[in-house]
Parts: sequence; C-alpha cells; structure tokens
Amino acid sequence: MKLNNLKPAPGSTHARRRIGRGPGSGLGGTSTRGHKGAKARSGYKRKIGFEGGQMPLQRRVPKFGFKNINHKEYFAVNLSTLQRLVDEKQLTKIGIKELVDAGLTNDKVLVKILGNGELKAKIDVEANAFSKTAEEAIKAAGGNTTII
Repeated sequence: MKLNNLKPAPGSTHARRRIGRGPGSGLGGTSTRGHKGAKARSGYKRKIGFEGGQMPLQRRVPKFGFKNINHKEYFAVNLSTLQRLVDEKQLTKIGIKELVDAGLTNDKVLVKILGNGELKAKIDVEANAFSKTAEEAIKAAGGNTTII
C-alpha cells in the first residue's frame, strides 16, 4: 500500500452538491437560499437569541434584583451536629477533614458553624466562619475556634 493508492472506504463519502453553477445544475439562481432576506446574503450569521425581529425573550422578561459578585455561599453546620460527631467518634478536634470524613460536606465548600443546639464537649473547631453564638458556646464549653 502506498500513499497514491489510498482511497476513502466505500460509502463513507458523498458527492458534494455544487451550488450556484448555472440553471442546468438545478441548483443555480438563488443557490438554495430562497429569495431575499438576511439568510440569502453572504456573510450571514444568526445572532444568539434572535427571533426574526420579534422582541427576544431575554429582553421581554422583566429583570429585577441584584447579584453580588462577592457573595460567599457557606455550608451550615450546627453545634448539635458537632456534639453528635463528638459522641460517635470521640473527637477532640473538628475541622473540614473530619466533616468530610463524616460525609457531611466536601472539601470544596466553605463551612460556617452555627449556634443551633447544645455543645457539652470541650473541642477545638476549625472552620471558614463562625456565628457569634456558636463561638461563644464553643468557648463556654472550654474549646477553641480557629478560622481557616
């Protein structure tokens, strides 16, 4: 086999329609583009969302509200959840890794400790954020809080 012998497999290629090559071809005249209009012109490219001159959906729908680009989304963990982890696994330090191991969250999200529930154990807690009540409750129980 040589390079000059190579051919496409049978049935894998099709003869290309030669558009705009005179009336005898059956594809002359308007060259399959119809009559007039934007699609008949050369260089036509349909804009995303274009609806033929009708007001596009993204302009018809009313807009409201405000999206803060600096907003941070936290995964909330309550003190009751921390107490349950301490009771089950006898932990003295709880960080993101321990929460991931418990199946509560993954390591790609920010974690905030909230003050819902009761904490009796003395534990050191590492998280991305703490509510004031959670921080006070942890310190009242004799533990420490560390912001990562």
